Amino acid sequence: QVQLVESGGGLVQAGGSLRLSCAASGRTFSYYRMGWFRQAPGKEREFVAAISWSEGSTYYADFVKGRFTISRDNTKNTVYLQMNSLKPEDMAVYYCVASRVRFTTVSEVDYWGQGTQVTVSS
Repeated sequence: QVQLVESGGGLVQAGGSLRLSCAASGRTFSYYRMGWFRQAPGKEREFVAAISWSEGSTYYADFVKGRFTISRDNTKNTVYLQMNSLKPEDMAVYYCVASRVRFTTVSEVDYWGQGTQVTVSS
């Protein structure tokens, strides 16, 4: 079993920044890819970014490229999502996830965190 606990959400003005953190515990993480999804009110949950735990390769949804950066600290079993130049359309609940496979869809995810709210005011 893997437990994922997010933190760092909050209220920010458009153009501002936030950093989300995800603390992972449980199974051996070197076998898991970690990442983030988000869900806005009335919309489907969508992929944001992912990182492999071992070699640190990353990939992003097109709508966050150049603005968001995913990283991890293996010594702390923590994954981060640095979000810059935030837009009102980035407002959503952000979920930390873990998967044994390369993922971009909900069905490919093995574990979910409880989510953290990001609110962007215009």
